[in-house]
Amino acid sequence: MGVFERFLTIWVALGIAGGVGLGLLMPGAFQAIAALEIARVNLVVAVLIWVMIYPMMIQIDWSAVKDVGKKPRGLLLTLVVNWLIKPFTMAALGVLFFKYLFAPWVDPQSASEYIAGMILLGVAPCTAMVFVWSQLVKGDANYTLVQVSVNDLIMVFAFAPIAAFLLGVTNISVPWQTLLLATVLYVVLPLAAGMATRHLLARRSERAVGEFVTRLKPWSVVGLIATVVLLFGFQAGTIVAQPFVIALIAVPLVLQTYGIFFLSWWGARLLKLPRNIAGPACLIGTSNFFELAVAVAISLFGLNSGAALATVVGVLVEVPVMLSLVWMVNHSKGWQGWA
Repeated sequence: MGVFERFLTIWVALGIAGGVGLGLLMPGAFQAIAALEIARVNLVVAVLIWVMIYPMMIQIDWSAVKDVGKKPRGLLLTLVVNWLIKPFTMAALGVLFFKYLFAPWVDPQSASEYIAGMILLGVAPCTAMVFVWSQLVKGDANYTLVQVSVNDLIMVFAFAPIAAFLLGVTNISVPWQTLLLATVLYVVLPLAAGMATRHLLARRSERAVGEFVTRLKPWSVVGLIATVVLLFGFQAGTIVAQPFVIALIAVPLVLQTYGIFFLSWWGARLLKLPRNIAGPACLIGTSNFFELAVAVAISLFGLNSGAALATVVGVLVEVPVMLSLVWMVNHSKGWQGWA
């Protein structure tokens, strides 16, 4: 792993601190950036997310999908957790905390928007950071690639319907046109671009794919940090003025993350998965595609909405919580096939 992966927490923490600081010092600049949007899609955020996602999409080898039947149990665990459990538990926790437990401290409109942001996080399974988590737990790289490829293929068709269903269940009005546009912009098009680029490069040589991704990787890092700076800059005033709200949003997000991990852990033990497949499978099912969730929340509800704030808090808690789970995987004992 490179310097970025080894010191991921530090870079993200610096990005968060820088974003909040710049947002307080130069609120006018962030307001000007926020105004650069078409059809409720912020152009700057869209470009940065593309810069971040595109190199990851090139790495996905769709020819690997044909091998899914060789080791189906790990893939089955990931898909069940990601698509049949995680979105619904996230929605349930959002409703439990913000409609009932936290109701005395949060107004109904804000509560609905926080729930919406949580739902978008729950319906967006991780893609970009999966490879980092897999590396950190010494996972099977080829199998992780299969898991990501199949997961992304399902996301093309399942993200919008599940998100719309859960948002509707929680009585939040969703403009279908905006949701579909966001899905196409942040899922379908990056996948198509990555597939086309990989195909063209592979016609030259398999080595060309790796070399091209290596050249793009620094830009992906820049995209991630710049996105974090921008998002926390947009929300700087709220974060400083309402730290209590940030803490309230973080509580169900942290519970969801640890809960899904231990559920996956139990499933992996039940299925007797080997360590190099079980570790990444648990982390893939736990982590979120926060880039997509943030972009869709902004498109649907606006930059300064509670939904956008909730997805930003998702970024805040994701990295330290996921790194704690990586530590747990690497120090676990007594698991079938684990050293």
